[in-house]
Amino acid sequence: MNDQPVAAIGRTKQRARSWRAPLVLLLIVLAAAAASVGYWYVTRDEETTDDAYTDGRVVTVAPQVAGLVVALDVTDNQHVNAGEVLLEIDPRSYAAARDAAAANLQSEQAQLDSARLNLASARVNYPARLAMAQAALASARAAQTKAQADARRQQGLPKAATTQQDIDTATANRQAADAQAEQADAAVRQADQVGNFIDQAAAQVNQLEAQVALAQAQLDQAALNLSWTRVVAPQEGWVTRRNVEQGNYVQAGQALLALVTPEVWITANFKESQLDRMRAGQRVAIGVDAYSSLHLTGHVDSIQLGSGSRFTAFPPENATGNYVKIVQRVPVKIIIDGGLPAGFRLPLGLSVTPVVHLR
Repeated sequence: MNDQPVAAIGRTKQRARSWRAPLVLLLIVLAAAAASVGYWYVTRDEETTDDAYTDGRVVTVAPQVAGLVVALDVTDNQHVNAGEVLLEIDPRSYAAARDAAAANLQSEQAQLDSARLNLASARVNYPARLAMAQAALASARAAQTKAQADARRQQGLPKAATTQQDIDTATANRQAADAQAEQADAAVRQADQVGNFIDQAAAQVNQLEAQVALAQAQLDQAALNLSWTRVVAPQEGWVTRRNVEQGNYVQAGQALLALVTPEVWITANFKESQLDRMRAGQRVAIGVDAYSSLHLTGHVDSIQLGSGSRFTAFPPENATGNYVKIVQRVPVKIIIDGGLPAGFRLPLGLSVTPVVHLR
């Protein structure tokens, strides 16, 4: 008779355990649902991505002239200011080219000065020669008129009043006067090319002026080439990817090193479905994987007008028959506003996690 109460108690405990398991499961489901709703409520105005990294400008430094590197003034990761000398190329051949160009300019300038003097003389001498030739022609024509009159007079006299010798002399004088008049007339026609002679002298001056300008340009280029033997920093930054040593022979345009500029920002590749409410100026909280103690703040600067795949070397051809829709990512530029310790520099390419507050 004592077994019946014990059995009843066991059945009661078994029924209690059978109800406890579904209740615990229900409580877990309710807690998970509450947590999900709470998480959605808290993060409904946030967008985040793990496809983000620190970004910045990298300036490649290359020489503009070829030559042997005779001095290397920087080392890896060194900070340099704009205009600071990074390396020097052997300047001797470029200095010689500059000196040769300067001597050539002096020679051309001397020829130009001489041509200008000739032009000034031509503007005076050629008109004077024309005037002299015209005066000589007038004198010759006067002598010709007198000789012709004398010849006619001798020929018109009676034979008893003159002699054959006088007639022959008058005739010869007339012929000589005619020849001198023709010679003077030819001299006038020759001297009458005053404009052409002056234009020729002026053309010589113009030609030499062009040669002087060319020589000056060659001198300027030679001086510029000489200045380029000193390779300077185009802007402030830190030396990276240095692949040059003293004694190397470098070519014009050869990449020697790179400068990482001070400005650093975040490039975050958000999915296209995350951009609906994203606007420039919205606050961003930024976590840096490499420095867990850093908690940076920033704001959305701009959204690129094109997905990342659109600007790849081989963009997708969506018009083909094997097109498969893929969610695209669009780069968003985020400016860092605060959170960096004084003097601390973030390397480029570090993974970060930005959280954009949409409200």
